[in-house]
Amino acid sequence: MDLELYKKQALQKQKEHKKFLDGLKKKPPKNLDYIVQETHEEVFEKVDCLQCANCCKTTGPLYTEKDIERISKHLRMKQVDFEAKFLRVDEDNDKVLQNLPCFFLNEDNTCSIYEVRPKACREYPHTDRKKIYQINNLMIKNTVICPAAFEFVEKIMKNLGK
Repeated sequence: MDLELYKKQALQKQKEHKKFLDGLKKKPPKNLDYIVQETHEEVFEKVDCLQCANCCKTTGPLYTEKDIERISKHLRMKQVDFEAKFLRVDEDNDKVLQNLPCFFLNEDNTCSIYEVRPKACREYPHTDRKKIYQINNLMIKNTVICPAAFEFVEKIMKNLGK
């Protein structure tokens, strides 16, 4: 998987993608949620996250209090120790990883805490959510990081005849 090529294509098509997604926001088709779900499944039949893991290498998820509670329990650590070891507070006052790539990313691109991973990781790249147009800016950012997000936007444009 050529991540540089995907990134280059995503950056070249950013304006086109943004215009398309903004159009969905203004006038969403009646069956949009269905099309989104179908397109998501289609994309993930072809894209294998374990071949890539670019999200884990380049971006850190937000950690909610529930995430911290669940993961620290799984690791048999006190929450305060987990936070001190792995997290920092960013400029938006969110708890995020201190360092990238993610500490929990294994060499084979699997996740050492997969069963208890943060909600943000579970939902990434957000290509299967309802009312997709509510996260246009996030989707545009994700197309540069995630080949599946890029393919998703390309396919949804094609599926809706744009």
